[in-house]
Amino acid sequence: MQLHVLDVKFNVNGNQDILHPVILRGYGDTLLVDCGYAGFMSLLEEAAGQQGLSLADLTGVIISHHDIDHVGGLPELKEKYPAIRVYAPEADEPYIAGRMKSVRLQQAEAMFPSLPEEHKPGALYFQELLKTVQPVAVDVTFTEDEAPAYWPGVQIINTPGHMPGHISLYLKESRTLIACDAVVVENGEFEIANPPFTLDLDQAVASVKKLQTLNVARVVCYHGGVVEQHIPQKLGKLIARYS
Repeated sequence: MQLHVLDVKFNVNGNQDILHPVILRGYGDTLLVDCGYAGFMSLLEEAAGQQGLSLADLTGVIISHHDIDHVGGLPELKEKYPAIRVYAPEADEPYIAGRMKSVRLQQAEAMFPSLPEEHKPGALYFQELLKTVQPVAVDVTFTEDEAPAYWPGVQIINTPGHMPGHISLYLKESRTLIACDAVVVENGEFEIANPPFTLDLDQAVASVKKLQTLNVARVVCYHGGVVEQHIPQKLGKLIARYS
């Protein structure tokens, strides 16, 4: 499959941030992997256009997990392009479809009483933000690690920890790992995504160990972008930091 890494730039409290969704093209499909926050449609369209792509060509969207920065933009995408099929891990399907309360919201509510008073207004704002995510039906779910027959050479890898249903994707031919939030890049090194709020840190580190067994030449992180140098060593350093 052809892989295109998008640079979706946006401002948060006056500071520029960037997310790296991926568009995959091949075998009759054009797939977006994760889709940013609500209101990101124009940013996604701009980022795709910079690579000569159009969201109008999408046949599907893969949601790696139901965090707001990965699934928040899905309702708008589905509304504008209703024929798009939604793919997601089976464990996250009830949250994406709105039948169960977001695990992230449950975590935020559980942590709230123990927060310092000065942090509570921001925490309440975050809870209200999570509640604004609109449900979308999932068409296809992934269960165990699998290589879908309809996407030859693409391997779905269960990488829980950051969230219980988190998945990553591995493209065998190009030896590319689309890590999503299984790892992020900070100062040129791999890191666990937001360790204090990772649902199960031990499980997250175990997922990194699982990724370490792959023959990887390039890692695409949703937060931090592309890494192509010293990947085994950097994964090893990350594991050692949490051992």
